[in-house]
Amino acid sequence: MADMFSEDGENIESEESFADLLDSYDAEDNNDIRQGDKINGTIISIGQSSVYVSTGSKSDGVVEKAELLDESGQMPYKVGDTLTLYVVSMNESEIILSRALSGAGYAALLEEAAENGTPVEGKVSAIIKGGFSVDIMGKRAFCPISQIDVKYVENQEDYLGKIFSFLITSFAGGKNIVVSRRELMNREIQDSKDEYFKKIAEGDIVQGKVVKIMPYGAFIELTPGVEGMAHISELSWSRVDKTDDLLVQDELVSVKILKIEHQKGQNSDPKISLSIRQTTQDPWERAEQSFTIGQQLTGKVVRLAPFGAFVEIAPGVDGLVHISEMSRTKRVVKTGDVVEQGQMVEVIVKDIDLKNKRISLSMKDAHADNFSDSDSDVVDKNAPSNSKKDDGADWKKFAENQNTTKGIGSMGELLMRAMDKK
Repeated sequence: MADMFSEDGENIESEESFADLLDSYDAEDNNDIRQGDKINGTIISIGQSSVYVSTGSKSDGVVEKAELLDESGQMPYKVGDTLTLYVVSMNESEIILSRALSGAGYAALLEEAAENGTPVEGKVSAIIKGGFSVDIMGKRAFCPISQIDVKYVENQEDYLGKIFSFLITSFAGGKNIVVSRRELMNREIQDSKDEYFKKIAEGDIVQGKVVKIMPYGAFIELTPGVEGMAHISELSWSRVDKTDDLLVQDELVSVKILKIEHQKGQNSDPKISLSIRQTTQDPWERAEQSFTIGQQLTGKVVRLAPFGAFVEIAPGVDGLVHISEMSRTKRVVKTGDVVEQGQMVEVIVKDIDLKNKRISLSMKDAHADNFSDSDSDVVDKNAPSNSKKDDGADWKKFAENQNTTKGIGSMGELLMRAMDKK
């Protein structure tokens, strides 16, 4: 199609097309953005102290960089990422954005924030009966003590003078404003939990903090709002009798996620089973290289049973001294008569069954060349200390006496005695 020209030779169609483009551009960019609006913007530049965002209008938005930093002070966003922000103020050149509404004299914005569940900033100005007085946009609001934090408030003074983000839970015409920080924190924690569960899986080794110690194990916080439980049997390869013998409150530990068990109900958190001991190698995997039959070792008696005593010969590796392997000099009827829990004893490795994780030990074969001294130390543990070293010699002397008999004399001696009497 031929181009159309005006009398002065200008291209009429080109002028109209260019005008249409400008109108189209204005229509796209002159969005009706107002103070208090919630918008999605794309990061176009990250400066030293400010982050610039495309708002979909002629004017770019700007938000303070400090608002976007994570807990460690790092910038988690990059150019091209999309942010959800609120319009605080605007002029011809730029739009001031924020993660939460703040300022003075924004009564209409407060009402809108109450309706839409928009976070607002407020300063805790006073401690009053039942909670706190909070200044929000020039208005006085009330925050119940139970709504200032997700944890129990021990000292109200800790919150005085601080600025937090709140949700408006009751507006009542702007006269009686009630706010909650706890509700907002729970919302943020839930978002954080959802993100955390996307990143972890069974078998992962992660860091956690001991938050509660119980007789049966320990509860460990993996991230705010996410806890798992390590049973006492999963704390160490060695036997643990008391949880607090091994762990302390607020201690940081490495844990292995054994199982993530999702519960019924949308609001139920998954049940997470953890292990501390499985973050290290099973000592039984090194047993073949560490122990040999006939090897003499020193071990600790960790448990008594009617049939013998379990002796720990390495962290996490217990062997059994059968009751028949406890003494050379006497028959042992009761294990507790020979050894007691916590006692250090000398043992000999008799047998190794790696498949079933069993090691048979002997106390009576330890120091076989000098067993009497060894056995006396074990068998007669209640005897006076000055008599222990003589028990072996006394036993030998007794044996020698048992093998010696007194004769009554020869027949000639009897005859001579009879003749003497005559």
